[in-house]
Amino acid sequence: MSELDITSIDPNFNANEAFGRDDVIMRNCREEPFTVHGVFWSEGNFRRMPKTVAERVSQRVLYLHNHTAGGRVRFVTDSPFVAISCAVPSKYHMAHFAFTGSAGFDLYADNEYVKTFVPKLNYSDGYQSLITVLGERKKRTFMIDFPLYSQVSELFIGLSPDAVLEKAPDYRYSLPAVFYGSSITQGGCASRPGTCYQAPLSRHFDLDYINLGFSGNAKGEDAMIEYLASLPTSLFFLDYDHNAPTVEHLDATHEKLFLAFRKTHPETPVIMMSRPKAILTDEEVKRRAVVETTYKNALAKGDKNVYFLDGAALTALCGNEGTVDNCHPTDFGFASMAKALIELIERENIIK
Repeated sequence: MSELDITSIDPNFNANEAFGRDDVIMRNCREEPFTVHGVFWSEGNFRRMPKTVAERVSQRVLYLHNHTAGGRVRFVTDSPFVAISCAVPSKYHMAHFAFTGSAGFDLYADNEYVKTFVPKLNYSDGYQSLITVLGERKKRTFMIDFPLYSQVSELFIGLSPDAVLEKAPDYRYSLPAVFYGSSITQGGCASRPGTCYQAPLSRHFDLDYINLGFSGNAKGEDAMIEYLASLPTSLFFLDYDHNAPTVEHLDATHEKLFLAFRKTHPETPVIMMSRPKAILTDEEVKRRAVVETTYKNALAKGDKNVYFLDGAALTALCGNEGTVDNCHPTDFGFASMAKALIELIERENIIK
């Protein structure tokens, strides 16, 4: 039997490259009343941090800083459908990472998952997709999550011509949380953007956030430390154990980073995490000890806004079954991480 396109067998796999209708009014997501969070547009691309800062950190962070992990656009509408037309000039096909996670957009309505805008595997520099919103036609707060491992230069949102369009309510907390860490922090290998561990945490607490995960390249560089210490934030997550080249490098930078942040944020809660892994090698045990030492030193100095979450606690729900490669979490692994963090934040009343 000759090879067939799977969409000819099951139309549910069709990524809907064309809308097939003429009643879609497109609007630029950078214009009001849309609000963009977690990323900002500059020099032709959405970015997670200023280009000038990324240049000072490293060439690889410069490359990764315009991956749109953590990016979101929010709005209120009663449109019976939501469409997107996006310019996504970069794409990466990875054996262990769903394309919907690295290059897709997720649609949420009132914090409930609706569907994913699925990219075609062979798109050139962008794609279009439309999602029908089921149920009663009424105003809902919509959120579109940006891709985790792709560059996005433009995003247009399509609604019905007669639809209401209003600004989404503000997040409950005026300052965003900031996450600094590795490829796991960036979102690898979530099956879609809305399942990386920060996303359910954000939805649960109605908390804005900035994802500063840099795949393979979160190393606590001086320029990055300076930038992290400058950011207004309500809650800081420190999670770069995986990317420190050696135990010695982690030891030389981890407490240094924390102290620099604490100098400019004396009261901001800080959550330190060791790598989310159930069974550790001898070297990984030493890395965990470095992170825990920073935490214990802070406690000894009377710091009452610092917390440590061991990697074993992060994997309590999934055990050793939550990754694709004994490193990068699946959605199950990310759900386990989110659950542990939510429980910690609620138990310790970390954010008021």
